[in-house]
Amino acid sequence: MNIKAINKLCSIDEVKQLISAGKILVLAGSEAALKKLPAGNWIGGTIPYFMDLKGGTFSKDQVFVTDLTDSLKSYSIKAYTTNTLNDIITDRFDNGFTYVLIPGFSEMHQKYGMGAENTEGLFDAPIVGWITGIDLNDLGKDSPKVVNGEDMTIDDNLAVALHVELEEGKMANLEILNIFEQADGDTIVFEEDGFACKNCLVNGNVKNFAEYLLEKKIDTRFPLVANYSGAMINISFQEVSEDNKEVKFYAPVRKNVEYKLARPVENYISQFTKIVPAGDSSKDIVMSCNCILNYLYSELEGKQTGGITGPITFGEIAYVLVNQTMVYLSIV
Repeated sequence: MNIKAINKLCSIDEVKQLISAGKILVLAGSEAALKKLPAGNWIGGTIPYFMDLKGGTFSKDQVFVTDLTDSLKSYSIKAYTTNTLNDIITDRFDNGFTYVLIPGFSEMHQKYGMGAENTEGLFDAPIVGWITGIDLNDLGKDSPKVVNGEDMTIDDNLAVALHVELEEGKMANLEILNIFEQADGDTIVFEEDGFACKNCLVNGNVKNFAEYLLEKKIDTRFPLVANYSGAMINISFQEVSEDNKEVKFYAPVRKNVEYKLARPVENYISQFTKIVPAGDSSKDIVMSCNCILNYLYSELEGKQTGGITGPITFGEIAYVLVNQTMVYLSIV
């Protein structure tokens, strides 16, 4: 039997009704919208950008609902500090998945991005989720938040997680959809892990990375791409500072990994729809999220990306932190 979770934008009143009915939910909306909701069986993150059935949408007075009630056997909701973050692994169910939300630009964001992949047992069961955000016009004025709906704690440096146990015979499957691939060109290697760098090795020669990007007139809408045994993992550019001669990223680069600049994509929608699951293969999808950079650079407002819906986020979690991708989870 196919399991189809509700994944759609709803009014505040509609969400209140779902919460009152005891539904187990993951919610995405503006801070003002989430504050209007009652306590219940839910976790939430701030973001006003969404992929709805009508296409890319900006809204501060609607909430995107992912209803997992019919998908699970049991669940638990927990919040984590930077000191207890690794407990996400031990708190998981053996047969299930964990949906986690982390505030953008926070210490928690940095810690998860830098340390998750080295955590023992990380890949034993799917961890999926996203980095919360805000209206881009409010950058520097406000901070992304998460909400523990059980006690209505709202915080800008906690991680909140919904741990889901599945019925016997069912399995969670996590996928990354990435339209970017490595271009032919220079090989770039970093000598330190981090969300920022100054120098790197370009074809084995030391270069200031900011100077390199500016000299080459690189279009930083397109990410760095690493090839992990056939899996293309993006590192998106946040800022190239000519004054500080520093480059900042939305996810950490890794030392001694070979990166290349991405091959430019001329038509995002066309490329994306080629790889989006359709028909019967999309019926088992219970959640998805897509990156704010895809939304911006490809002008997705009002445009559809197949039949998959979800929040537009400041980063995606597919075990580890990824960028400029769509992540989705299905139950089979």
